[in-house]
Amino acid sequence: MAFGITKAEIEEWKKKVADGEVALLTHFWKDERFPHSHAVTKAGCRDLGKLAEWGNRFGLDEKWIDRRSSYPHYDLMGAIQIKVLEHYGRNDIIHKFKLKKTAD
Repeated sequence: MAFGITKAEIEEWKKKVADGEVALLTHFWKDERFPHSHAVTKAGCRDLGKLAEWGNRFGLDEKWIDRRSSYPHYDLMGAIQIKVLEHYGRNDIIHKFKLKKTAD
């Protein structure tokens, strides 16, 4: 279950993914399989080759791409989530979703 984002943010992410951009979307998230994660960042792109190449730069395996929807994406949690968000200068997202134990 996703929460903490607006419908407009979701629609913007979907448009970018559909247009072949690598787009990031972070939201609060609860999943029993991942009890230590309270938020996820979806890194999506309709172009699977481009998405796999992007993921490779961050040490992600192509087999981890979620292909079940019209919006293929990696689900990023924990240290890799923070690494990617920091790479893109998204400290605002790290702060908003309290992804680090201590403040920067």
